[in-house]
Amino acid sequence: MDGYAMNPTNQAHHFPGPGTLDRALNLVRFLRCECPWDAQQTAESLIPHLLEETHEVVDAIRNGDDLELESELGDLLLNLAFQIVVAEESSDISADSVYARLESKMITRHPDVFGAGEHQEWEALKNRERAKDTGVLTGLTKGLDPLTRSYRIQERVASVGFDWDDARGALDKASEELEEAGNALDSEDFIEEVGDLLFACVNLTRLGGSHP
Repeated sequence: MDGYAMNPTNQAHHFPGPGTLDRALNLVRFLRCECPWDAQQTAESLIPHLLEETHEVVDAIRNGDDLELESELGDLLLNLAFQIVVAEESSDISADSVYARLESKMITRHPDVFGAGEHQEWEALKNRERAKDTGVLTGLTKGLDPLTRSYRIQERVASVGFDWDDARGALDKASEELEEAGNALDSEDFIEEVGDLLFACVNLTRLGGSHP
């Protein structure tokens, strides 16, 4: 591909672009042309890599290792660039359209920052966007692990007033669900009751100021 040069000193490729994302996109475009494995990848086939790299970034953050984080953020950037390039090849999506959607969304959700109104809670703003579709749970990510999904459901319903006043109410509910699970220990309802208990415990964790 035109525009790519090799540094004769260290044999490093240099990919053009005014910013980091542009260079990452051009790197992926080069790989798609030159490497059979990269050329064969689809948005679907790359999902496991995207998820794995996301978790590795989280691990690096929690480990407090800057070098590890730098490396893992690079891997995640590569996967994001890969998804954009694959989308460019098969649809009307482009890097510019992805950024345009992001910018529009952030302006809408930060009216006070961009001079478009008063400060509003993030979930309240997102709820208004969802109301144009079907409801408060519209667009809830399907790939979340069960505990995080429960947490997000509770955040959303809390934003429309369906919530305990404080953690004490959630604790009482968790105690109630624990008793019901114990009573159902030898019945076919046990799994359902344990599910209710886990949901209640997630709610207690949220109202206690933590994340499960």
